[in-house]
Amino acid sequence: MGRVTERRRVIRIRDGAISTRPDTLVAEEPLEIRLNGKPLAITMRTPGDDFALAAGFLVSEGVLGRADELANIVYCAGATEDGSNTYNVVDVTLAPGVPVPDITLERNVYTTSSCGLCGKASLDAVRTTARWPLADDLEDAGGSAVRIEPETLSVLPDRLRAAQRVFDRTGGLHAAGLFTPDGELLDLREDVGRHNAVDKLVGRALQQGLLPLSGSVLMVSGRASFELAQKAVMAGIPVLAAVSAPSSLAVDLAAETGLTLVGFLRGTSMNVYAGEQRLALRTAVGGT
Repeated sequence: MGRVTERRRVIRIRDGAISTRPDTLVAEEPLEIRLNGKPLAITMRTPGDDFALAAGFLVSEGVLGRADELANIVYCAGATEDGSNTYNVVDVTLAPGVPVPDITLERNVYTTSSCGLCGKASLDAVRTTARWPLADDLEDAGGSAVRIEPETLSVLPDRLRAAQRVFDRTGGLHAAGLFTPDGELLDLREDVGRHNAVDKLVGRALQQGLLPLSGSVLMVSGRASFELAQKAVMAGIPVLAAVSAPSSLAVDLAAETGLTLVGFLRGTSMNVYAGEQRLALRTAVGGT
């Protein structure tokens, strides 16, 4: 099975001094996800938690929502011409009676990039397939089931970073962490792709029967793309926070679905792009 890290020889130059040394790199390998024996998608990922990644991916695509809808996940033996197992192909079997989506070229483009369709079509697809509406608790400023202090949000990046064990060795991994509204770390996954890290989190929650994750906060390293906002909505996560910028389509999706979206979360500074009702703000918000 593929390793999380690999060693490579590098030439190191420091202040004009040249030396050679081994360097630890994060591993990156393709993972093909098959559904009931048919190819569905390929993603580049860091090996590890592959079954959770596949399950989480299917949650974000609206295929799975409960643990009993998943019959089995296995690595495909004989995935190569010589019959060896590369541990880079997984086959997900749905439970009897669970609808199998139409696997077409158009769907494959959408699932692998989340930008193969126009913006409106992408928004509509998430809104119409989400199992757990987030906007139900945002009817008024006091109606949110999840309330989080800005001060609590401000400590999440440091707590996320402190829990990244593989990042310390490679410096090349994204992280996704699941927190309580009080800032307690529930789970953390690392991957070369931030979307894979989120899928691993969500997939583990599905396997443990914890969906929807309605009482949690998702913290991600890097930016908040439409794809990450989509995954949060599909898992029933009400708050998504990122250390960098969101995309315009992520903000549109958050506004339409009731997701609380926070970007540029660095220290005590942050931008709230949607769903501010879930933040315990002590002063009125004004301006244009």
